[in-house]
Amino acid sequence: MVLIDQDGAGPGGSDQMAMLALLQAPDVEVLGITIVTGDAWRDEETLHTLRMLELTGHTDIPVVRGAVFPLVRNEEQTRMEEVLNGKVAWLGAWGGVVASAAGTAKPEAHGPYEIPPMPEGLPATKALDEDAAHFLIRQVRAHPHQVTIYAAGPLTNIALAVAIDPEFAALTKGIVVMGGSINPQTNDPESADPRHEFNFWFDPEAAHIVLGADWPRIEVTTVDVSAKAPFTQEMLNLIAKSETPAARYIAAWSQRPTLMWDELEACAWIDPAIITREVDLYMDVDLSHGPSYGDTLAWPPALKPATGVRLVHAQMDLDLTRFQKDFVGLMTGTP
Repeated sequence: MVLIDQDGAGPGGSDQMAMLALLQAPDVEVLGITIVTGDAWRDEETLHTLRMLELTGHTDIPVVRGAVFPLVRNEEQTRMEEVLNGKVAWLGAWGGVVASAAGTAKPEAHGPYEIPPMPEGLPATKALDEDAAHFLIRQVRAHPHQVTIYAAGPLTNIALAVAIDPEFAALTKGIVVMGGSINPQTNDPESADPRHEFNFWFDPEAAHIVLGADWPRIEVTTVDVSAKAPFTQEMLNLIAKSETPAARYIAAWSQRPTLMWDELEACAWIDPAIITREVDLYMDVDLSHGPSYGDTLAWPPALKPATGVRLVHAQMDLDLTRFQKDFVGLMTGTP
């Protein structure tokens, strides 16, 4: 059983393809999807996700809206910090341009409640009339010690659930997080600062709360490993040959080359053998509100501070062939 917490930008792209990997997996039961602002604003992400579920035959999955804004960081403050500390390559919902070897994205900056035109069409289905934090708590308490939290966006929704219910984290089976950066070997400008990673950076306080909670196990898909997992034209060509609804969706809406940040997290949870090297570290986030605000902090066990930091299993390398084969198989198989 898994609960997906995602910043569901779309149509297509890493956020939607990662959710599809979990939805298509035969041994996975998705209890619901909670949406958080990150790569785009919450309300437009919700509509893209609902429409993806319609187009791929997964309308039985409940979708719940979560946080619109980070706990503390805000756009105005961040724009001022950029003047003093230098620009950030990816601002997510706040707009901006990121160029890399994998392609160039230019999101349209707009207000949090505006809905730009949706190329794939508006959904007919609706989100549940419940907030994400309480939905997460309700599902975990209904299935104690059976549910994994899959967190692939900023961690605001999950931090709120932890704050509302102190037993929430301990009642799960664990959490897998796409976040954190140790020392990635990549020329992608988003990772030019080796400790900068968008999900932690966008809501550092939420990441600090979540990393410090009482999870039975914390798996972290770092930038270090996801930077080694490109979505290739060969993969797209193989997927496009299939007539499954998931394959048709990807063929239509996931044409831009990118790194498979979130898809790797999903597939590695389904098939742990994809990950060939993990490092056990104590991890936190810099909350100093200086130039490194939101950066990843990490220590080996012998050097950890006495501040209650928690041990995480940081994924650092992968079997790329196995991962790509797994992902293509999920998209072209019967869900």
